[in-house]
Amino acid sequence: MTDDVDTQVSDRLVGRVLDGRYRVGARVAKGGMATVYKALDMRLDRVVALKVMHDGLGDDAQFARRFVAEARAAARLSHPNVVAVFDQGDDDGTLFLAMEYVPGRTLRDVIREQAPLSPARALDLLAPILSALSAAHDAGIVHRDIKPENVLISDNGAVKVADFGLARAVSATGNTATQGLLMGTVSYLAPELVTDGSADARSDVYSSGIVLYEMLTGNKPHSGDTPIQVAYAHVHADVPPPSSEQPGIPPYVDALVQRATARDRDLRPADARVLSRQVRRVRSALEEGLPDDPELTGDLTIPIQQIRQDSGYDDGYTRGAPDDDSHVLRHDTIVVPVEKGRPTGAPRVQVPPRRRGRGLLALILILAAAIGVGTAAWYYGIHRYTETPSLVKLDPAVATAKAGEHGLRTSLANQDFSEDVPKGQVMATDPAAGERIRKNGEISLTVSKGPERYRVPQLAGLEFDEAKRALAPIKLITGQVNEQYSETVSSGRVIAISPKFDTVVKPGTAVNFAVSKGRMPIAVPDTTGKSYRDAGKELRKLGLVVGRTDQYDEKVAEGKVISQTPNSGTLFAKDKVQLVVSKGPPLVEIPNVKGKRLADAQRILTGAGFTVKTEKAPYGLGLNIVAAQNPGARKKVKPGSQVVITVL
Repeated sequence: MTDDVDTQVSDRLVGRVLDGRYRVGARVAKGGMATVYKALDMRLDRVVALKVMHDGLGDDAQFARRFVAEARAAARLSHPNVVAVFDQGDDDGTLFLAMEYVPGRTLRDVIREQAPLSPARALDLLAPILSALSAAHDAGIVHRDIKPENVLISDNGAVKVADFGLARAVSATGNTATQGLLMGTVSYLAPELVTDGSADARSDVYSSGIVLYEMLTGNKPHSGDTPIQVAYAHVHADVPPPSSEQPGIPPYVDALVQRATARDRDLRPADARVLSRQVRRVRSALEEGLPDDPELTGDLTIPIQQIRQDSGYDDGYTRGAPDDDSHVLRHDTIVVPVEKGRPTGAPRVQVPPRRRGRGLLALILILAAAIGVGTAAWYYGIHRYTETPSLVKLDPAVATAKAGEHGLRTSLANQDFSEDVPKGQVMATDPAAGERIRKNGEISLTVSKGPERYRVPQLAGLEFDEAKRALAPIKLITGQVNEQYSETVSSGRVIAISPKFDTVVKPGTAVNFAVSKGRMPIAVPDTTGKSYRDAGKELRKLGLVVGRTDQYDEKVAEGKVISQTPNSGTLFAKDKVQLVVSKGPPLVEIPNVKGKRLADAQRILTGAGFTVKTEKAPYGLGLNIVAAQNPGARKKVKPGSQVVITVL
């Protein structure tokens, strides 16, 4: 306990918040390329499992790109037996996946504590694994790293497969992470992954067969001192029958394991769905308590000739028409050469002459054998089987009742979305309608969840990258992105989306984004010399705020802009531009000409720059003396103003 606490305390990630969202908690597990932590998604207030790639992987640009692509592909998988991927991110070079948190243990723990498992228990654990792989293979996704460590078993017994696409992301790089992956999973690698690195659905089938072998026996089929030796064994040695380690395992279980782990992938089931059907047939035979089922074993067994032909094996036996020196005795698919009436290498014996009685006896034996073979074929091939009824678009209870009328049972295998079948009705069966099924067999029902629909989340105001990541878990895609200026939304954040928030849409719907480029810059025009009215109108139209101060100016006409601050560059809406507006030339003081003679008054006023208007007093005496002036003496007026003088 003390060591564990010390480890948690010394772990630099514990307590850290990644991507501003995930608070890292206790370490759950550590592998060759990643460490898993329990974490809190602070935005959605839920517990998640955070798989953090080891230091150095984030520095590889190729890996980072493949990691993001594979994580997005895995996030599109929606299946009850698949560990859901919620998010992926890069926090300053720290790559991580946010996944569904599954409290419980791994299949490795079960094998370590309970193996060897009974065939029935092993197949019951394998069935949900194959169900998850079937969904992945249908979506074109190959897991590439099926092993007990990647199979989680929750506290309530649910089986879930993790790490879809991660092996593909790692194998794209040339760094030591790839070597670590090979070291950790070599016991489950399909031969083709060892020889040429190629993988398809049949590679997952092979790994699943190895996992089944290990559950049945408690051991891996191939061992060696080094990973290379184990890899070599996958390529050059067949997986032995599990009954070689655990006697009592039925032959059809042996055949199932060996078919799934055929070294030639063309001889394996085409994908997990095909293997899943074979597993159900074997499970049904186990339920019947059959120690052997020749037909089922024969269906699953790889023909010996096929193995020899596909592997280029040449046993030197004669397979064509016999010549003069030899002829061939055939038994089933095994060809035995015979030379001059005896098998090659056998001791010579005296062949007694043929007798008619013996010929008759041989004929009787052949007829009896034919009848026995025919009876067995009828029983194993026809009598025990019936035809699967059509149960699609029925309520599960009604489907169960209808299956019961045919002596068959049903089980709810899965739920899935359907555009055609209403919610709660059967959308598919395995076996399908019309296919052969053992009497008293079980039909797996897939029930419709109705059309797959999602509500568009609230994305306005989020960073654009964060908004795009929010689309992946609900299977929506990024549509058109229109960048535009915004006075209220900061640069890089979402202004608006279409379809709008809370709209119900189909998977694959494109969400269009309006993304802010920040506030729109405004080029400031220079309005110096323009009238204040025109200058103010021009600036306000651009969204700027106009300030004004007035001052006298001998050179700039009244009402015109003397100066502007700023008068160039760029501003943003509601920024202020200050204008200085001319009041015209400075005011001048009117001299006092009252009491002066008319000629002197006119001379003084015109000399000061004023214009003079003379008026006679109504009671004029003809003295030509200034009795009054308007404006009065020492008043300040504009240069050139008119002064009216009244003379007596």
